[in-house]
Amino acid sequence: MLAQRTVSRCGACGAVLPVATAALAQCPHCRAAIHACRQCAHFDTGRRFECTEPIPERLADKSARNDCAAFALRVTVERDASPDSTRPGDIRRGFDDLFKK
Repeated sequence: MLAQRTVSRCGACGAVLPVATAALAQCPHCRAAIHACRQCAHFDTGRRFECTEPIPERLADKSARNDCAAFALRVTVERDASPDSTRPGDIRRGFDDLFKK
């Protein structure tokens, strides 16, 4: 079984953001604004004003920095598939277990 980890990724370049993102103004890799709609957990293109929170007016540029009080950095749970996260025997054993008789 692969390990899981919680991470925040930049909405522009996909780079993993450091843990102390509350103090960051820009992504360290591509310089995109962190406090922007595209980085927010409430951002949803299918909702009114593209936000799940009730906001008074639509923000035109979703990638630009804003001062929205409802902002919450998007955090996701990912599987850690790095070579150090599992032992090769575990992967092989899992594969063999799929085809047991």
